[in-house]
Amino acid sequence: PYIVCANHISAVDPIIICAATRRQQPRYMAKKELFDNPVGRVFFKSLFVFPVNRKTADMKSIRQSLKLLRDGKAFGIFPEGRRSATDGMDEFEKGTAFIAAKSGAPIVPIYINPKKSRSGRSLLYVGDVILPGEIAEHCDRRMLNDAITNRMQNEMEKLSLLMRSETEGKKRTARD
Repeated sequence: PYIVCANHISAVDPIIICAATRRQQPRYMAKKELFDNPVGRVFFKSLFVFPVNRKTADMKSIRQSLKLLRDGKAFGIFPEGRRSATDGMDEFEKGTAFIAAKSGAPIVPIYINPKKSRSGRSLLYVGDVILPGEIAEHCDRRMLNDAITNRMQNEMEKLSLLMRSETEGKKRTARD
C-alpha cells in the first residue's frame, strides 16, 4: 500500500493518475458535496471514492483511508484540499501527513503538468518516495505532521521546477 500525493488542477486528475498506476489504482476521498446528488453518489462510489467533509477534521474519512491502507490498497489524496486555480500550488493541509504518519505508508508524490503535451496527453512527474518512518526517526513526534507536510511540499516544488525547466528547454529548442 502507498499514498499518492498529487497537485489538483482538474476534475479528471484521479482518472489520469489511475491510468498511470494501472497495477494498483488508488482509492480517493472527494468533497462530500459530490455525493449529495443520487447520480453522483452512485457514480463516485462505483469508482471507490468516499466523501470527506473539508470544513472539519473528518475522522470518519481518515479512518476509511487508514483502513484502505491496512487492507493493502493504494490511497490517493490532493493535499491542497481543492483544485488550484493557478499553475502554482496552494499550501498543503496536514491530513495527508497525519494519515501517512499513522499508517506508515510511503508517499508517492506526483506532479500533474497543467499544460498538455502536443499529443494532448497529460504529463506526470513522479518524485522520490517519501518514507514517514525515516522522517519520524529524525524528528520530534510533536512536529512529525509538519515535517512530513514540508517534505511533501518540497518534493512537489522540485517536480514543478523540473517540469518548468523541461518546458522552457523545449520552447528554446523549438525557437532555435
